[in-house]
Amino acid sequence: MADIKAFRALRPVKDMIEKSAALPYDVYDRAEAVVEVKKNPDSFLAIDRAETSFGPEVDTYADEVYAKAASLMQERINKGVYKTDEKPCYYIYEQTMEGRVQTGIVACASIDDYENGIIKKHENTRADKEEDRVRHVDALSAQTGPIFLAYRENSEIRKIIDKVKADDSALLYDFVSTGDIRNRCFIISDDADIKTIKEAFNGIDHIYIADGHHRCASAVRVGKMRRKAKPDYNGSEEFNHFLAVLFPDEELKIMDYNRVVHDLNGMSKEAFMEALKKSFTLSEPAGEAVHPSAKGEIGMYIDHKWYLLNMKDEIKSDDPVDGLDVAILQNEVLDKLLGIKDPKTDKRIDFVGGIRGLGELERRVDKLGEGVAFAMYPTQISELFAVADAGRLMPPKSTWFEPKLLSGIFIHQFEG
Repeated sequence: MADIKAFRALRPVKDMIEKSAALPYDVYDRAEAVVEVKKNPDSFLAIDRAETSFGPEVDTYADEVYAKAASLMQERINKGVYKTDEKPCYYIYEQTMEGRVQTGIVACASIDDYENGIIKKHENTRADKEEDRVRHVDALSAQTGPIFLAYRENSEIRKIIDKVKADDSALLYDFVSTGDIRNRCFIISDDADIKTIKEAFNGIDHIYIADGHHRCASAVRVGKMRRKAKPDYNGSEEFNHFLAVLFPDEELKIMDYNRVVHDLNGMSKEAFMEALKKSFTLSEPAGEAVHPSAKGEIGMYIDHKWYLLNMKDEIKSDDPVDGLDVAILQNEVLDKLLGIKDPKTDKRIDFVGGIRGLGELERRVDKLGEGVAFAMYPTQISELFAVADAGRLMPPKSTWFEPKLLSGIFIHQFEG
């Protein structure tokens, strides 16, 4: 029984939406963030990455950076750039990328549901990355970047989404963002519709984190901190919930998350290829980039040539984690042959999101002058659900979701 509630969104006035909306804070390194904010000072990235207001001598995680984020947010509210809706509502966030549409409900999810396993995860988080967002959320008393959640398709929620999207008066925003992504947002303000959506989510047993594990864990930590600090805590406070966009599983697409290894662990190309044959059948070199067309296939680029690897039956598994293509590659190739025991810390491996294309794999391997790249068949949303349902974790960098949810459209305030 998922507790997904309506809320009073703080959001940009219509004529500021295109300037305000920004890609997530962790898409950029510091230098890239500085360039983006310089190009567009009204971007929400200036708040999400407030170190862009300081020179390089100021540490990214200095106290004054978080204080600056809070002051910038308040400054924009004072100027009327952001307004708060009068009553708690649900919202619709529709994104269209290359003709594919995904439509989510913007709402607030319960930190208790995260704690008790109704909201399920499939990744571990890093303490340092969590700490940064904890301090940011706490300084602003608001969540500014939504968590990407997924649920199994529900007909009652679908009916309301379709009805509201057909109502021109419910349209809040319609704009195109970086990457030629069309973004449309609608408000669900009818009391009967709000009641129906809440009850529909109450009937859903489990919600899944698709992307944003660190933001989610940070929001939960802040909520628990606020509980301890509030003598008259009663459970109704806004910090008991966190900002999320919930998408039905059938609309989501996971892209490939590919691997580049810098060397062959002291092996010759011929010895490496021969060793692969114990676990895979290898195709003849292909004249063009090889993108796997099915589970159990891996494209490999080495010495300026592409090959197709097909997994032999003896290395396949029905286990929800061990049967993932990324797990089989890790166990059979990266670990056994290339000596990469911990891909989270090993400097010899890079992870390349599928949005960059296979040409990026060629470029990186060619630049290295040695090494090998692996093009993966995308992990499926059903596999993500199966891993989370089993209470297990995926190998690092197993999923790449596109398009990314933009920050600075909907903000969930704890106070004010």
